[in-house]
Amino acid sequence: MVREIIHLSVGQCGNQIGSAFWETIAREHGLDQSGHYSGIDTNQHEKIDVYFQEHQDSNYTPRAILVDQDPDIFNAVCSGYGQMFRQDNILSGKYNAGGTWFTEWHDEDAKLVEQVLENVRREAENCDCFQGFQLTHSVAGGAGGGMGTILLSKLREEYPDRMMATFSTMPSLKVSQGLVEPYNAVLAISQLIENCDVVFCLDNEALYDICTERLKIAQPAYANLNHLASMVMSDISASFRFPGQRNSDLRKMAMNLVTIPRLHFLSVAYAPLTNRQPDVGSSHKLTASGLIQQMFKPKNLMTACDVGNRHYLACSAIFRGRVPIQEIEDHVRFIRDDNSECSMERIPDNLQTSYCSQATQGLDLSGTLIENSTAIQHVFQRLSKEFTWLLCRKQYLFPYEMRGLYEFEFTEAVSNMDDLVLDYQLYNAQSL
Repeated sequence: MVREIIHLSVGQCGNQIGSAFWETIAREHGLDQSGHYSGIDTNQHEKIDVYFQEHQDSNYTPRAILVDQDPDIFNAVCSGYGQMFRQDNILSGKYNAGGTWFTEWHDEDAKLVEQVLENVRREAENCDCFQGFQLTHSVAGGAGGGMGTILLSKLREEYPDRMMATFSTMPSLKVSQGLVEPYNAVLAISQLIENCDVVFCLDNEALYDICTERLKIAQPAYANLNHLASMVMSDISASFRFPGQRNSDLRKMAMNLVTIPRLHFLSVAYAPLTNRQPDVGSSHKLTASGLIQQMFKPKNLMTACDVGNRHYLACSAIFRGRVPIQEIEDHVRFIRDDNSECSMERIPDNLQTSYCSQATQGLDLSGTLIENSTAIQHVFQRLSKEFTWLLCRKQYLFPYEMRGLYEFEFTEAVSNMDDLVLDYQLYNAQSL
């Protein structure tokens, strides 16, 4: 039985990444810009219902709800493959909040949240056996961080037995749009700790470095960063969407990767790295050995972490295309043995592999590494430092107080995140 996933894109960043993701998987499933199926491979159609709802004449619409306070961002999102989205699932407020943290303090904001929840209920009713929710957002945005976490909290309350997964973009001073991003990020992460089952972290700092250093893009645009994010999302969801081995749904993936419930923040790496042009890259020359070497390179990791003393709680390598399975297993076994000092002794065989024969479009071979490691603490430490610098000076607090948030809530949020860092440090110390 197909188990459906309902997708939510929240905020400008969340909608841009979500749009890139939907375009990528629509192409992989043989859908054109109007949502009409014209594929020729039975694998494309077998599990298409996980993310798409079928209508008459082989037309499909994404199981997606797009929301932001600013209606103007949908002009770009709804062009091209964005024409597939149901128009009544595109919800917006009446103004640009300018990065201000979203709350239900105003009636208009509360109505927007309730409208989103009503659309979620309708989408859930159209599913036979939906497994959970997938949300794309930026923790640093007013809408992505504020509204995104409010929706997660309400969905957790209404659907307590369903999976909650997010693809959360972490802010960086290299790609920064607002002075209050550290405030928003810490407030959002505090909620993600409590209300999510699994968080795939996409760090703008690492994505920017990949574009400049690995792909040699002098001035990366958001479209370049979004492309990298969409490729990772496509590979992670491939085992849900196509026949494959292991991790056939979101819950099984989370069970394999999240060994300690509170420590559910995951880092990802992708290979081969390509820019947005499909003809760029040398995947046709890439061997299985070369692919694995790239996947495990620290510079391919999409979180800016110090990996020198990291320890793995769990790890999963996803391979797509016609891969030589025995050769892959031999290389992975060597890596597992070579890095045995980086593994938790009480969590044996914590490096797993899964395979999907359906290749990423434009590539012969590709691989995504998902790791649950103690190295992710460095992202939270960076954000805590930036947050504390602002809060000690009580800078920019007034807009938050106007929306019903006060200083003690900031203190509680950063304390919760700092406790998470201590948890990672504890397990890191136990592995030494």
